[in-house]
Amino acid sequence: MCFLSRYSSEDDPSNLDEMPLMMSEEGFENDESDYQTLPRARVNQRQSGLGWFLLGGWRVLCGSCCDCLAHICRRKKELKARTVWLGCPEKCEEKYPKNAIKNQKYNIFTFVPGVLYQQFKFFLNLYFLVVACSQFVPSLKIGYLYTYWAPLGFVLTVTMVREAVDEVRRYQRDKEMNSQLYSKLTVRGDGYCSACFIRTDQLDGETDWKLKVAVGCTQRLPALGDLFSISAYVYAQRPQLDIHSFEGNFTREDTDPQIHESLSIENTLWASTVVASGTVIGVVIYTGKETRSVLNTSFAKNKVGLLDLELNRLTKALFLAQVVLSVVMVALQGFVGPWFRNLFRFVVLFSYIIPISLRVNLDMGKSAYGWMIMKDENIPGTVVRTSTIPEELGRLVYLLTDKTGRDGQWEKIRTLLKLILRLYQALLLFQVTSQPSGGSTSGATPSRKTQTSAPKVRKSVSSRIHEAVKAIALCHNVTPVYESHGGVNGETESAEADQDFSDDNRTYQASSPDEVALVRWTESVGLTLVNRDLTSLQLKTPSGQILSFYILQIFPFTSESKRMGIIVREESTGDITFYMKGADVAMASIVQYNDWLEEECGNMAREGLRTLVVAKKSLSEEQYQDFENRYNQAKLSIHDRGLKVAAVVESLEREMELLCLTGVEDQLQADVRPTLELLRNAGIKIWMLTGDKLETATCIAKSSHLVSRNQHIHVFKPVSNRGEAHLELNAFRRKHDCALVISGDSLEVCLRYYEHEFVELACQCPAVVCCRCSPTQKAQIVRLLQQHTANRTCAIGDGGNDVSMIQAADCGIGIEGKEGKQASLAADFSITQFKHIGRLLMVHGRNSYKRSAALGQFVMHRGMIISTMQAVFSSIFYFASVPLYQGFLMVGYATIYTMFPVFSLVLDQDVKPEMALLYPELYKDLTKGRSLSFKTFLIWVLISVYQGGILMYGALVLFESEFVHVVAISFTALILTELLMVALTIRTWHWLMVVAEFFSLGCYLASLAFLNEYFDLSFITTWPFLWKVSAITLVSCLPLYIIKYLKRKFSPPSYSKLSS
Repeated sequence: MCFLSRYSSEDDPSNLDEMPLMMSEEGFENDESDYQTLPRARVNQRQSGLGWFLLGGWRVLCGSCCDCLAHICRRKKELKARTVWLGCPEKCEEKYPKNAIKNQKYNIFTFVPGVLYQQFKFFLNLYFLVVACSQFVPSLKIGYLYTYWAPLGFVLTVTMVREAVDEVRRYQRDKEMNSQLYSKLTVRGDGYCSACFIRTDQLDGETDWKLKVAVGCTQRLPALGDLFSISAYVYAQRPQLDIHSFEGNFTREDTDPQIHESLSIENTLWASTVVASGTVIGVVIYTGKETRSVLNTSFAKNKVGLLDLELNRLTKALFLAQVVLSVVMVALQGFVGPWFRNLFRFVVLFSYIIPISLRVNLDMGKSAYGWMIMKDENIPGTVVRTSTIPEELGRLVYLLTDKTGRDGQWEKIRTLLKLILRLYQALLLFQVTSQPSGGSTSGATPSRKTQTSAPKVRKSVSSRIHEAVKAIALCHNVTPVYESHGGVNGETESAEADQDFSDDNRTYQASSPDEVALVRWTESVGLTLVNRDLTSLQLKTPSGQILSFYILQIFPFTSESKRMGIIVREESTGDITFYMKGADVAMASIVQYNDWLEEECGNMAREGLRTLVVAKKSLSEEQYQDFENRYNQAKLSIHDRGLKVAAVVESLEREMELLCLTGVEDQLQADVRPTLELLRNAGIKIWMLTGDKLETATCIAKSSHLVSRNQHIHVFKPVSNRGEAHLELNAFRRKHDCALVISGDSLEVCLRYYEHEFVELACQCPAVVCCRCSPTQKAQIVRLLQQHTANRTCAIGDGGNDVSMIQAADCGIGIEGKEGKQASLAADFSITQFKHIGRLLMVHGRNSYKRSAALGQFVMHRGMIISTMQAVFSSIFYFASVPLYQGFLMVGYATIYTMFPVFSLVLDQDVKPEMALLYPELYKDLTKGRSLSFKTFLIWVLISVYQGGILMYGALVLFESEFVHVVAISFTALILTELLMVALTIRTWHWLMVVAEFFSLGCYLASLAFLNEYFDLSFITTWPFLWKVSAITLVSCLPLYIIKYLKRKFSPPSYSKLSS
């Protein structure tokens, strides 16, 4: 079959170009076949012109130029196929990269420039650099240089030290890895009959052992040293990203005829894998940057939290206000003299309106939140891998998850055998749970009713069950491992016969937990897999008899074929049988005609079981020899090897005998249902993206309470073209408050023609289930929600196929499960159980967002109040650009005098954790962003203007005769006001907050004795100073306390109502 086009003949542009969705209720009165003719095309016009350039186009152009230069400088060498000779490196003409790992970002020359660039590409730091550099110009100098350079230097020093520590750690890890000697790659195996087991958890996150085999012709050499005396080479394809495929050939030239053997993924060990059992000697094919692990190393996007973006916008608004205020000051001067210089001096004078400590405080706060999350005893094992976005946990609207909360233990499974009995022309269902009788090797016994009613039928039923159980026990890639032997020793067959096959000593290793589950089930019914190597496997019956089979061919499972097969020859009879199992969609066209498979697959899927269809086909010796010749020839092909091999295998996959249908049940983790209900009550819309079939996904959504009991489910009908998608979307739009279930194929069609309309309708659903989803589609759905809704998304997964979705989401959470740690390592937050998500979002997400919002606005308030005092001071003294506070006062104000009380806001909480979990509806307020908005920002601006004006005018009115008294009174009142404002902002006191308040006040009082330049000690120790400072502080703070009391009394927030 040739796939010529993705579009069918029904998608004729002549009648479908102008066919939008009916987005009005009136349109539904028309016949659905009468398509509307409103234009649907949304053409994104290319922006250009001076306005676009000034509003950000310059940044786009500069970025494009930099990317172009970087691409030219880092142009990679073209990767090519290579021929590697055994023991003859001089024959290799090409030079390949060194086999060294380098994860460092900088070197000794680029460290300082690189770190500085990363810092000053942000507007905030670049702004302060310009202001600090302006102080080297005498006409623009306002105060002491260290008042500007000290804070900036502190920020840069902290950043450089942190980067240096990370860089040293990277260097040490690289040095440790590069100092290891390699001696293991597969050409000749020593151990488990020319095979070994490897662990690939560091490469793909999978924890199960993988079986790797050696090249056949090298096993026939008398000694290991002969590897270097033969004339042989390996031809390998060029380096590629795919870690699950490899194509190459092994050729030995010193024989007649020459020996050619094909090489596949089973003959390779990639870098970053570990030999878990056995030893191997091999030839190195790829090194350094050409290894699969390095080629697949991709840096995830730098995620920026929504709160950081909001603060960045407020910072730009402050800068605009600063410029406007400076222009007003110059205008009031009458633009006399060098007004442009005065304008710049005012800009520098009001520079504290944008606090440089904002980013430092927020970064330290994020680190504190991450530490609190990892130290929470209620969610043990939680790891914060990205410390820059903890506030995102409190702003989530969409939660996209794989099958929610699978247990991953796989001990509790159900395997059902569906058998046809043609004598009765009906389907019989047997759930095999009992041990077989001692004298039978069938592995199962029929029901008592069948035994007593029809003896001839009993034999037929027993033989069919026997064939089904034997097929499950043979068709897999599971290998038994005996721990007490310390691995496999590769002894003779007689030694293997004497091996201890006790159940206590045996464990199973396979690439899929489902495979192990099925083999354990066959063991429970009496047919046990006791031994396996490359060419044979042995089964033990309940009577102790060993059934031996020779493995002739294995066809591994792939995501494209959705099935795996094995050809075996029974030792006792010589019969050759081809067993195959796979998904029902792949096996339906392979097995012989039947009238029950589709129905029973649907029934088992509705029970939440993952189904596999098992079939067999008997082969004659001539049939197998013909197949083997064609198969080996296809495997030696260099071009299109996969297609040629698949075509040969498909020639066998015809009219196979259907044996049984198995179902494996995923056990949900504890408290999955209450957690999903908690998230749903919190206003979070949950989308389940899974690769299971539609019936299975729907059943899991119901059983996990993703869809509530009284909620209607709309199953999106399969669509293949634009017209069908149009009609189905119109039908779906009539439904209200229902969950949506859609397949990946239908989703692709809808997104191709009606992307905006589909997302708009789907976002109105309380829950969405997308089945048969590929990893690419999962990431695509995440990006669609981000683009069309502008809401924050969270992706949760536990397998390697969820990594792309996790990295694309605004917040990625990985669950450590049986599928490995790949999702956990790629995520921003790693948890051990699904139920921990509730506390992670409701408690820590709430606290992180609330605390950062309060901290950010208070730091800005601290800068705005002193800028207001400076503006009042300058306006009174003839608009002179003279600083009010100089030297250490400004440095101390931003650090030791107020830093600790302000930073103690990271310990504040408005609701107790128990209350936040009991009333998840409180989470809805967080998604509206009311804690940090232009409204709250303007409130803080008004507070800053009021307090700054009171402090400055009060000091000017009450000062005695010397100007130094104005500085003493106003600055002391300013420090007390800030400490009182911190107390006003706090909602729940912590003992460290009290310590921070008194420590800062003590530091200020102690420093008065040393600041003779700014304070008159004889004046600040008098009663007039004390009562004037107290009066000004009282006037600046008391009205705010009264307003806060009245607001809590007459318009209390929702959380205070619950607390009361």
